[in-house]
Amino acid sequence: MRRRAFISLLGGSAAVAWPFALRAQQTAMPVIGYLSSRSLDNSANNVAAFKLGLKENGFVEGQNLMIEYRWAEGQNERLPTLAADLVRRQVTVIFANGPSIPAAKAATTTIPIVFDTGGDPVQLGFVASLNRPSGNLTGVAFLVNTIGAKRLELLRELVPAAIMIGFLVDPTNPASAIETSDMQAAADTLGRKLFIVKASTESELDAAFAVFKQQRIEALIVAGETFFLDRRAQLVELAARLAVPTMYHLREMAAAGGLMSYGTSVDDAYRQAGVYTSKILKGSKPADLPVIQSTKFELVINLKTAKALGLDIPAKVLALTDEVIE
Repeated sequence: MRRRAFISLLGGSAAVAWPFALRAQQTAMPVIGYLSSRSLDNSANNVAAFKLGLKENGFVEGQNLMIEYRWAEGQNERLPTLAADLVRRQVTVIFANGPSIPAAKAATTTIPIVFDTGGDPVQLGFVASLNRPSGNLTGVAFLVNTIGAKRLELLRELVPAAIMIGFLVDPTNPASAIETSDMQAAADTLGRKLFIVKASTESELDAAFAVFKQQRIEALIVAGETFFLDRRAQLVELAARLAVPTMYHLREMAAAGGLMSYGTSVDDAYRQAGVYTSKILKGSKPADLPVIQSTKFELVINLKTAKALGLDIPAKVLALTDEVIE
């Protein structure tokens, strides 16, 4: 009886110990803290691209790494709390999208941070230089916030008579001040008047377009903000009501019905961020990884929207177009 009791007790102990052993095995995996100002619903393509970059270098979620996701759902004021939570959980590395970079940077000076930003990370104070980032941050700059002059030039080619240009910007984006300054300089150079309106909520978007209508703008540029990308359906509808040629920053905006877009592939930038994250998981230090700069830009035009606006696309612009949506 005693022997049976001992065996029974031993078996029970093993049964209890096994889950703990399994848990210890799981926690031994590296953990990525994925911090985003967006929502899961709006980030499916980006997450898939990020995971692709990891997979290219031998890391697969659930097999040899874990990912802790933190979504601000468009409420950027939540980002510092979400970043602090990831630091408390002692994740191995943090990935941060553009608007969440300041919160991640403020939360830790020791945990490596890989970022994706549409702005200039040096101007924004994220890194000391592109070639030698220093500190605990590095990542990918896809420069959607720094090519405003080119967007304005392309818009001028399409509607050369347009003088009053509206510019829609989200003031909560860390890069908005720099982007606005660059756009104003470009407008001054090209002899255009820039009318700037700020919006960071859905209701403010409606109000912004009412102001644009009142000011009788002749064309519109939408700044390269994550907030605007997430609300592209609303933006495209508002622009259609306003009936003015509108330039956006990403292909997704033109695909959703916007007239035209000029910028880089954000999905590829996320893939590259996944590659850099995997390098850090293998032992590289952020300070030793130069910031990647996207160099390929694409012009996309939606012909259906152009027709609805009564626009004929000049041959010069069509020759520069990478994709025509019909």
